Amino acid sequence: MDDFQKILDFWFYPEDHPAYGNTREEWFKKDPEFDKAISQNFLFLYVKAKEGQLLHWTENKKGCLALILLFDQFSRNMFRGSAESFATDGKAREIARLVLSSDFFADLAPFQKTFAALPFEHSENLQDQEKSMELFQGFGTKEEILYAERHHEIIEKFGRFPHRNADLDRPSTEAELKFLSEPNSSF
Repeated sequence: MDDFQKILDFWFYPEDHPAYGNTREEWFKKDPEFDKAISQNFLFLYVKAKEGQLLHWTENKKGCLALILLFDQFSRNMFRGSAESFATDGKAREIARLVLSSDFFADLAPFQKTFAALPFEHSENLQDQEKSMELFQGFGTKEEILYAERHHEIIEKFGRFPHRNADLDRPSTEAELKFLSEPNSSF
């Protein structure tokens, strides 16, 4: 089995698993055990990918999706609470752009498209946020579209995600501090 398939099977479950294609609770909440499992099983692949040793994975949709997961999702789990969580966001967007410019995106299932589009939603660039909105409005669920809109609104208002300031050692403005004291101010 290819290493990229191990990533996909871990994240989405194997295709013959009864929960394959369903949203997993662990994806969108803090779970130290899930984070630990990702680190133990995939940190070595993350390092190889970050060093450019897995670029051959971009030759197919599964490899691209696995790289996006490493750079955009696994990094957040493995390095939670630190700047390293976001260090490969740009690489994730590069792969996501490749997926969009090829036939790969059209061939993905909706639950896979979600993760191919998330690098744009996670970006602190307004144009990327607009791409996120466009993508999620094209295939996303009502809930996914609402999340894309919330991300867009924050970037439109602040030009960055204030909830990342502490992890990135950035000072917060008064307006950001006020925003951060409100419910649902972070993801």
